[in-house]
Amino acid sequence: MRHHHEGCERAHHHGHEHGCEHRHGRGGGGGRRQRFFGHGELRLVILEILTREASHGYELIKAIENLTLGNYTPSPGVIYPTLDFLQDQEFITIKEEDGGRKQITITELGQRWLEENREHLEHIHERVKARCVGFELRKNPQMKRALDNFKAVLDLRVNQGGISDAQLKQIIGVIDRAALEISQLD
Repeated sequence: MRHHHEGCERAHHHGHEHGCEHRHGRGGGGGRRQRFFGHGELRLVILEILTREASHGYELIKAIENLTLGNYTPSPGVIYPTLDFLQDQEFITIKEEDGGRKQITITELGQRWLEENREHLEHIHERVKARCVGFELRKNPQMKRALDNFKAVLDLRVNQGGISDAQLKQIIGVIDRAALEISQLD
């Protein structure tokens, strides 16, 4: 049996099939290339899903789609190599059922590795939530235009000019007032 830290080390060197985890986004935007999961992060997300119940490849895809509110659907070409890696590390077992479906279960080793990376997993969830909020906002064309305009103006004023501390304070005040006004809308 491999020692459980080996998964962490090998996770950084197993490049070709995991670096593409973020490239197959679809759902709503037709092949968006938003980076929902960084290198190796999909493994943690899959293991966490498996702690709730044993699953199958298709169900994992649906669970990840639900997690990202339909903004990211990993393709089988992303899911299955990731499952192969997790099986190589003995973090999961894959058992063939009647009818050819494969049942995927997390192992004790997998649960230990997940616990060691619990903090990283929480960061992943926070980031996914933030991305989903961004997607929801941008579904409205007027909102998208307003947000793009806001970013362009900020970029121009803050990044491209010799801005004084007093001006920066003014800009922060405007943003804070706008946030307060939005929060108080009926």
